[in-house]
Amino acid sequence: MSIIDKAIAAITPPESAEARVKAREKAEATALPGDWLSQILTHHREIEAQFAAVKATNDPASRLAEQKKLGLLLTAHSLAEEAAVYPALAADHQVGHAELAYQEQSAAKMEMGLLERVDPMSQDYIDKLEHIEGAVAHHVYSEEGTWFTKLAESASSEELALVTARYSEEYARYMGSHP
Repeated sequence: MSIIDKAIAAITPPESAEARVKAREKAEATALPGDWLSQILTHHREIEAQFAAVKATNDPASRLAEQKKLGLLLTAHSLAEEAAVYPALAADHQVGHAELAYQEQSAAKMEMGLLERVDPMSQDYIDKLEHIEGAVAHHVYSEEGTWFTKLAESASSEELALVTARYSEEYARYMGSHP
C-alpha cells in the first residue's frame, strides 16, 4: 500500500463490520426475487468469496488462477453496473453517487492490473489485495446501504424493469450466461 493509500485509510477508516451487515440487510429487504438488486447482491457475495479464495491459496499458480477468476467477476459486475445501474442513479437525481461509483470501479480495475505485476506470494501482493478488497467493500457498503436502496424505492417500475433487463444482459455479455 502506498503512503497516500495509508494516509487516506487513516483519515477515512472503513465502516464497521456491523454497519456492513446492516447495509446488506437493508438491501436484501428491498430487493425483489430476480430483480437487478437481488442479482447484484448475489454478485457481491460471489466477489467477497473470491477474495477469500485468492487469499486461501498456497502456491503461485493457484493464486494467479483464483486472481483471474476474481478479475473476471469484478469486471463483469462493474461493466453491468456501469451500463445499467449508474445511468439509473443519475436519472434518479443521484448524479454524484453515479460519478463516484464510476471512479471507484475504474480505480479497482487499475489496482487489479497493478496486482498482476506483483509477486503473488509476497507480502506486497497480500497488502495490495487487501487494499483492493477494502476499497471494494466500502463501495459495496455505499451501494447496498444507500444508493441502490434509494433507487429501488424511488424509481418507477418501468425504470426498474429496464435496469433489471440491462444489468442481466450486460453481465451475461461478459460472463457468457445469465446470473
